[in-house]
Amino acid sequence: MRISILVLSFCLITSTFAIAQSGYYEDAYRFSLVKPAGTARIMGVGGTQWSLGGDVSNIAGNPAGLGFFRTSEGSLSLGYTDWGVETTYLGQNRNYNTTNFSLPNLSFVIAKPKSEFDRGAFKGGSFGISIQRIANFNTEYGFFSDQPGKTSIIDFYLQDANGFPENQVANFGLTGMAYNTYQINPRLDNNGNAIVGEYEPVNGFIAPFQDENITQEGSSSQITFAYGANFNYKLFIGGSVGIRTLNFNSRKIYNEEFPEGPLFNTNLQENLFINGGGVNINLGVIYKPIDYLNLGFTLQSPTWYALNDEYSASMLANYDNYTYEPENIVLGREEELTDLFISSYNLSTPFKIGGGATVFLGKNGFISADVDWVDYSAARLNSRDFDEGPDNLEIQNLYTSTINFRFGAEYKASNFRFRGGYGYYGDPILGSDYDRSTQQISGGIGMKINKLNIDFALVNQKFNTLYSSYQVLDAQGRNIGPTTEIKNNLINGVLTLGLSF
Repeated sequence: MRISILVLSFCLITSTFAIAQSGYYEDAYRFSLVKPAGTARIMGVGGTQWSLGGDVSNIAGNPAGLGFFRTSEGSLSLGYTDWGVETTYLGQNRNYNTTNFSLPNLSFVIAKPKSEFDRGAFKGGSFGISIQRIANFNTEYGFFSDQPGKTSIIDFYLQDANGFPENQVANFGLTGMAYNTYQINPRLDNNGNAIVGEYEPVNGFIAPFQDENITQEGSSSQITFAYGANFNYKLFIGGSVGIRTLNFNSRKIYNEEFPEGPLFNTNLQENLFINGGGVNINLGVIYKPIDYLNLGFTLQSPTWYALNDEYSASMLANYDNYTYEPENIVLGREEELTDLFISSYNLSTPFKIGGGATVFLGKNGFISADVDWVDYSAARLNSRDFDEGPDNLEIQNLYTSTINFRFGAEYKASNFRFRGGYGYYGDPILGSDYDRSTQQISGGIGMKINKLNIDFALVNQKFNTLYSSYQVLDAQGRNIGPTTEIKNNLINGVLTLGLSF
């Protein structure tokens, strides 16, 4: 289990319902968010692929498209990502940048078409296998301020401890660590006796200078086995099985510095590592009512994950040799460490329904559009190591369904192809007054030399989020803890080499 502080690492909401303390509900969204990906050709047209056939991206996208293949093909994609982040806290900006290289797609298709003169509706099909990177978690963000904050993380500890006796508070996760390092202490009556359930800060209510840095690493990939069949060159049906692997690391370092003692500064570091795997299935159909029109439909099942996580935390408080009289102890460098908490749990992500249409412009190119629907509130957690009830309730209360759409076009000029596209992914937060939607613009170029295809795409994604380091509630139940706005700007370059044989 985790003892993570009450944080919303990708969003901030103001509400009156209770917030889950473990943070597993964050995993439910983080690991459910998968945007269509594939070769540079598909990325260049905005990720549209539900009604396009004859591309190796169909293996993990709409497997019905494999029925279009008349020859076998191998494909290799190379990727580069530049993830820029600009954060704003108390009117002060800070910039971060993370880059990495990847192998976003490796695919192989074996085509088994039948002759045009063979009788029967079945005209053959193709088998495909691919390894595709479906999520990138490598980023860094945080904030720094030379202005005092309006609250302190000690305010969170006080609210968390309020109403509980000392012997219980000492084991309250991070709040217990703050108690053991004397950042919060029992309130005393006139006779010097502790008042049960009441606590006060060692420094009094002094506004601190604050800073935090969050580093995340990892990715999720999927091995997919797929088959697509061709019936009378009109109806294409396919299915696939995907096996996912996942690795995620997070390190958070939060600091407070006080302008006057006895407490000079505090430091909190949290480390989280998650790994595991999952499985899903995908069914798809593409229908050609007329030669220049494709209609596609896909149903993607939940991914059923089995995940393991490891969590640890450390806390440091530096005092000016302060004598804490109730215990007659001199405080200097006070440090508290947790054990390594290990837990296992299952996660079922939401299923996705998608549809699309492609209009072909003779032999000069095409225009394609996709739309899909996913309900993030349908994700579910299950574990024997912790009570998943509060997190599942938070998933239902916090998230909502989104409608996402993409459109793109390709123009053919001799051996060259020119591409462009746009994508929009809706805000997953229920009743939010802050726009967390994602917009994506892409472009690309391709060239065909005999049986060799060379394609390149450049994709720009932009989305904004809010981050709260900790939660402090006012009298109306609103979070008044520090709020940082995070503006994300990702640039992805993809180069694909494909060979038909």
